[in-house]
Amino acid sequence: MITVHHLDNSRSQRILWLLEELGLDYRVEQYKRDPKTMLAPPALRAIHPLGKAPVLTDGDLVLAESGAIIEYLGDTYGAGTLMPPPGTEARRRCSYWLHYAEGSAMPPLLLKLVFSRVAKAPAPFFVRPVARAIATKVQRTFVNPQIALHLDYMEGELGKHAWFGGEDFSVADIAMSFPLEAASARGGLDAGRPRLWAWLERIHARPAYRRALERGGAYRLG
Repeated sequence: MITVHHLDNSRSQRILWLLEELGLDYRVEQYKRDPKTMLAPPALRAIHPLGKAPVLTDGDLVLAESGAIIEYLGDTYGAGTLMPPPGTEARRRCSYWLHYAEGSAMPPLLLKLVFSRVAKAPAPFFVRPVARAIATKVQRTFVNPQIALHLDYMEGELGKHAWFGGEDFSVADIAMSFPLEAASARGGLDAGRPRLWAWLERIHARPAYRRALERGGAYRLG
């Protein structure tokens, strides 16, 4: 039995969605974030030393990192459907977006989250204005322009194909869901980028996506 060690409001929601798309049986082990730190609970370290989600177990295999899990499930259970065959142009596009989602799209969005929290964090009265000024300037001069650059790039790419991996829905779209949902929650993505907005509406309408939400519970990235 495949088990997903699932943290609320996290990348692991993508794994549930992929499993639903593949029609596989699986079990969900739920974990809740610490309400103060918003970090995963220590119990996850019993599954993987980093104590982060998602972690997938399949028989004796214990696998972390959402991109690696998506690739494993696609190759093992979705070959020829959601994962294009090796050596094809479609496979190269899928591989690109799997890496891009975490390696390029997520870092500026994570910086946005961190500096937004710095600006709002409790601090001594004489430190608070300085911390807020620095956090605001970093967001305005670096973080926000980087997010806009990537959103414009992705908007343009969806003008070439219906989906990120090509003309067919694939694991590339599942990988890209988290950064784009994060961008819609806190990175400025709205209907002003119509291709990305329409793509979000299409993935949210998929029956497997909705079933994954039922299995995983509340999912909010704001």
